[in-house]
Amino acid sequence: MTGTGNIVIIGNGMVGHYCAEQLVAHGLHEDCAIHIFGDEPHHAYDRVHLTDYMSGRDALALRLHVDDFHTYHDLTLHRGVRVTRIDRAARMVESAEGLLPYDTLILATGSTPFVPPVPGNTGTAGLVYRTLDDLDMIRAAAEGASHGVVIGGGLLGLEAANALSGLGLSTAVVEFAPRLMPVQLDDDGGQALKQRIEALGIEVLTSHTTQRITTGETHRHRLVFADGTFLETDLVVFSAGIRPQDRLARDCGLAIGPRGGVVIDGQCRTSDPAIYAIGECACWNGQVFGLVAPGYTMARTVASTLAGEDAAFTGADMSTKLKLLGVDVGSIGDAHGATPGSRSYRFIGEVDGSYRRLVLSADGSHVLGAVLVGDNAYYDTIVQYVQNAIRPPPDPAALILPRGEGADLLGADALPDTAMICSCHNVTKGAICAAIEGGCTDLAGLKQTTKASTGCGGCSTLLKNVFETELEARGITVDHSLCEHFSYTRQELYSLVRVHGIQTFEDLMAQYGNGGLGCDTCKPAVGSILASAWNRPITDPLYIPLQDTNDTFMANMQKNGTYSVVPRIAGGEITPEKLIVLGQVAKKYGLYTKITGGQRIDLFGARLEQLPDIWGELLEAGFETGQAYGKSTRTVKSCVGSTWCRYGVQDSVGKALDLENRYKGLRSPHKLKFAVSGCTRECAEAQGKDVGVIATENGWNLYVCGNGGMRPRHAELFATDLDAETLVKYIDRFLMFYIRTADKLQRTSVWRENLEGGLDYLKDVIINDSLGICAELERQMQMVVDRYHCEWRDALTDREKLKRFRTFVNDSRPDPNIRTIPERDQVRPADNLPETTPSAGPADWTELCGHDDLVAMSGVVAWHDGDQIALFYLPATEGEGAPARVYAIDNHDPFSNANVLGRGIMGDLKGQVVVASPLYKQHFRLEDGQCLEDPAVRLRTWDARVENGKVEIRAKTVAAPPEPVSA
Repeated sequence: MTGTGNIVIIGNGMVGHYCAEQLVAHGLHEDCAIHIFGDEPHHAYDRVHLTDYMSGRDALALRLHVDDFHTYHDLTLHRGVRVTRIDRAARMVESAEGLLPYDTLILATGSTPFVPPVPGNTGTAGLVYRTLDDLDMIRAAAEGASHGVVIGGGLLGLEAANALSGLGLSTAVVEFAPRLMPVQLDDDGGQALKQRIEALGIEVLTSHTTQRITTGETHRHRLVFADGTFLETDLVVFSAGIRPQDRLARDCGLAIGPRGGVVIDGQCRTSDPAIYAIGECACWNGQVFGLVAPGYTMARTVASTLAGEDAAFTGADMSTKLKLLGVDVGSIGDAHGATPGSRSYRFIGEVDGSYRRLVLSADGSHVLGAVLVGDNAYYDTIVQYVQNAIRPPPDPAALILPRGEGADLLGADALPDTAMICSCHNVTKGAICAAIEGGCTDLAGLKQTTKASTGCGGCSTLLKNVFETELEARGITVDHSLCEHFSYTRQELYSLVRVHGIQTFEDLMAQYGNGGLGCDTCKPAVGSILASAWNRPITDPLYIPLQDTNDTFMANMQKNGTYSVVPRIAGGEITPEKLIVLGQVAKKYGLYTKITGGQRIDLFGARLEQLPDIWGELLEAGFETGQAYGKSTRTVKSCVGSTWCRYGVQDSVGKALDLENRYKGLRSPHKLKFAVSGCTRECAEAQGKDVGVIATENGWNLYVCGNGGMRPRHAELFATDLDAETLVKYIDRFLMFYIRTADKLQRTSVWRENLEGGLDYLKDVIINDSLGICAELERQMQMVVDRYHCEWRDALTDREKLKRFRTFVNDSRPDPNIRTIPERDQVRPADNLPETTPSAGPADWTELCGHDDLVAMSGVVAWHDGDQIALFYLPATEGEGAPARVYAIDNHDPFSNANVLGRGIMGDLKGQVVVASPLYKQHFRLEDGQCLEDPAVRLRTWDARVENGKVEIRAKTVAAPPEPVSA
């Protein structure tokens, strides 16, 4: 290490925050005071998925770290504080907070959007798309607007166009170059992308130079082009490239690259050896890198160098795999064929707007690059040929031919150990193999161990391929069973339940299971299947042990152990009286309120024991459960339609009410979201939903299998101009076919992508009844509709069910370790939890609660002398002679710092009785508290028994730590 002292990072973006994580990973925080300055008032967030925020995702969901990351590691975060000057001679940085000395300074200031000096580029005609605040300004400018323009047809420009379109604006993209994405694509690729984007209803103007922006006649602004033509619009977003944010470096005299950027060497040092630069503000070998992965590599280099290790930044592969407005785009290596003598193969699909180009060296011995538009399934294979200099197949064109034409796919076994699988976190195939050799035999554990696919997620398919190939090479069968308890897929289990009329988990286990208690994988899956098949109350005691905490308590658990409450507001329609009730309830119980993207109101921070009282008041006011906690129908979003809007051609609100009231309560493999738009202006964003309905002059167009979130996908047009009866019939069939055939936790979009035969097959099944099952699907749906019940009303009328809603079964106090902090009225666990130590020797038995307070195959929590003790009850096994058991374990989850383990799912893994944390799913052995995923973590446990109808506990004698185990 270079020594103790102050390390100052200027910049709290993705690269700056990742650098802080790397400093911590190398232990530098133990000897150095680390300060991070960020201009923005927000915590570090994920800019790669910035568009998700525009589509309604909460900014908190984009956070790159948990709340206490800086506090826990003793880092000082100066949030919303701009550094204004660097004094290199005195080694000081100056900000509004004063002067701060540094021994090592790291510049991670990123870049700024370039706004061309076009006259009139101010106000709503001079917006940019870069930060959360920028997006808030765009959203505000879109109020009352009908048209938007993006100037710039590169990556961020098309992201911005997607955002404007999502806001319901007619959108145009203006690009100075003769093609879209001129840096990544060639002419044919740009044309193919243009064709695809225009098919989505977005106007594309290439070879257009904006000379000035003036006041418009029909819209707010008029863009006047060099050729004399013009285009009127209500707002203009500039996305014409980025410039390194190097002002601080310039002002203090650091060397700057010819096109900007702080000049760095192989260790990312600037011309001042005490100052480093990383990310988009850095210039290495005359090049500035505009992707996050090279910035991460630079951050690792700096951390390793400061820790005294040998490290060097040697450049970065700028290959990119993107999905823009739902269109796959890939650019690999020398995509333009700039290498002298290079030769190319091209595949052009004019019908569907697809294009693929493969660039080879002059002698054909190396693949140099590729361009892909329309299908990125080819990306992972080709990028490995480029990066690892793998000799191409005898017919290189096979690498880009349609898969049905015998393309020679590169198997994962052909990749060398040096092959880069995850460029975000620098994970090679060799590192994956090492993790497998170390005992990692499940994909989730592999991601946790290596961090592969936890960045942008673009390598997830390749990672799974490599992982399964390596398991098979070691003679380990890749098992597609649901879990160790059932050697069937979810689809197969659903069929067994339906065909044999199975009503309980126990019956299914007895007839088709492998024995045991079940686990947190199969129990919720079977619970969902039973609910989808029979629509019985999930609050039934038979089903309680199967449910995750959200379904058990019919509310969404938040990271601190409190819950959010979301009553149904069908179609987004609500009366003033009901709005007032929501406000009164929120104020009475101290809840944080937020309007969701699905046109409902979310009430955050409800404690477990408050839920029945809150719902009692809401039900009395006419609300009902909204199933926001379940894998079920969530919302049917709507615009105001023909009732109010001058453009509306159908009653979208009425249709949304009909659909939501029909499908409310429907349980499915994953959550379902609907939307109904009253005209083709699409203000309800129906084409981003699992089921989307858009009004036409002649009826309704039906779209299916879209979704937002981490893997946004546009819905596909399924049928047009449907009457109301046919629309409902097709939706009935579609939903029940999805429920019947999807895998566990599989969104409709992923199900559709994996569906053999694609959309045409789905149409054949649903519209033409090619399988002869449509009548049965309709009967199944009608049964679900007929059996609908409000789950909260059901619970509030049953005293036994209400007993579950107690923080402690033997004490009326609330959880004392939850407190409110000012930021957004957020409720969170207290920072200083009471420290306790296990007893060193035998102790007397202490009565804790009654036997009737326990719940079979599930948990409750009791209070005992400052401790929160989770009690799990395993009844006696009839016919096997196994006695009843009570397990007592600390209720505190060390990974979330919340008291929630008593609300986890009880089960067994490899014969060990465990509880799965309801927050992050770590498993703790109930016998001794050992965490299966992390051998260093072990919770306290107590001896427990039932005597004379009472549950008694005593402290255990401290024993040597058990041998490490794995799940």
